[in-house]
Amino acid sequence: MFRCLIAAAAIALSTAPALANGHGGGDAPPPPKPEATTAPAKVVITKQGPKLVDLKGMTLYTYERDTTGKTSNCNGKCTESWVPLAATADAKAIGDFTVISRNDGSRMWAYRYRPLYTSPADKAPGDANGTATTLQWRVARPEN
Repeated sequence: MFRCLIAAAAIALSTAPALANGHGGGDAPPPPKPEATTAPAKVVITKQGPKLVDLKGMTLYTYERDTTGKTSNCNGKCTESWVPLAATADAKAIGDFTVISRNDGSRMWAYRYRPLYTSPADKAPGDANGTATTLQWRVARPEN
């Protein structure tokens, strides 16, 4: 009989929070965690100094004519030679990375308000062949 009484008490104590629908007794659940956002690029150290690369390791570039920090001046045929670093429709700024709208309605990433591009001339991570085509294009560097 005593064992049944102890078993009944243990069951009653363990089911009390469930019967209270999780209210009363016990700690409150932790607040929801904010969504982790990943930066669209990272800094790598090279012999020429630090530079920005996308998440695949491809060199990123900036365009001298992008001066406002709100738009890209590389549109139309320009994007055949310089591919904008695309941002999703729901992308949000993180750290020094911002999102800007393009003329065609798409969105792209910028670093310190300078739009970022990749070059099809770069075939493998670490290549930096884009600067040879014109002096208006520069390797994106964290100090820029």
